[in-house]
Amino acid sequence: MTSSRRSVLELAAGAAALPFLSQHVTAQAYPSRPVRIIVGFPPGSGVDVVSRLIAPSLSERLGQPFVVENRPGAGSNIATEAVVRAPPDGYTLLWVGPPVAINATLYDKLNFSFLRDIAAVASINREPNVMLVNPAFEAKSVAAFIAYAKANPGRISMASVGNGSVSHVSGELFKMLAGVDMVHVPYRGSGPAITDLIGGRVQVLFTTTSASMPFIKSGQVRALAVGTAARAEALPDLPLVSEVVPGFEASNFYGVGAPRATPADIIERLNREIGLVLADPKMKARLAELGATAMPMSPEDFRKLVADETEKWAKVVKFSGARPD
Repeated sequence: MTSSRRSVLELAAGAAALPFLSQHVTAQAYPSRPVRIIVGFPPGSGVDVVSRLIAPSLSERLGQPFVVENRPGAGSNIATEAVVRAPPDGYTLLWVGPPVAINATLYDKLNFSFLRDIAAVASINREPNVMLVNPAFEAKSVAAFIAYAKANPGRISMASVGNGSVSHVSGELFKMLAGVDMVHVPYRGSGPAITDLIGGRVQVLFTTTSASMPFIKSGQVRALAVGTAARAEALPDLPLVSEVVPGFEASNFYGVGAPRATPADIIERLNREIGLVLADPKMKARLAELGATAMPMSPEDFRKLVADETEKWAKVVKFSGARPD
């Protein structure tokens, strides 16, 4: 083989290896500066609390600050659009939750498609929704509640934490599957909704374990059942709504996304590091205190979860006629 031909082959082999070498170098170098996690809800909200549990652990593991930045508004659409438009370099991440699945149908016009424009990075946790009633309400079980609702159509007031919220569509899913008629009463947040449930001004509320646990433990509200497909670790004695209403599943999931063209090696590294954070017994215990369960997933599985939730909530939004505030 001539030296000139050998040189050409060596150059070709080197060129072919460049993409793999580039990815390896990118993964090794990332992150080299602070990373922002954009949260679409205000500081102190349930969504925000979990993000601020995860961020310090990522900072410690990866050697750069992971900074939570709150951009509330439009049911998290403002935050999502900001990340869609951010450079796809791994330095702007999106805190993902159920609103991204609900909003795809709830809003007539969005400047983005979550499933098209956001790359799934990692799932964080799942938190059950709990079906709560006022302690004086006569129904002591889901079956008794449905019987009462059918005997008294339109006489039960169903609170939610806002139009188009997970709380709202969970109640609408219950109405759709159980065949009951309840009057929706939207509130701005779980605090006022629970206050009026305790006061008897509304009779039922579907909300998260983190928002409701203190009131369940104190006896100020009665929990009838949980909305997850399996019993909740935080409330192991509570039955499932689906035991009486087949097909009912309503819970909150949280995770991380990134702009669509973010390099695969960065996504893979973030997914791996988040998985290690979630495997820490201290993190599992802290999530358990909030009534949540760690739920690590591959990027592909997390994307499928969001796609499945988007399809499910689309049917409920159309059934209910829900509109954003």
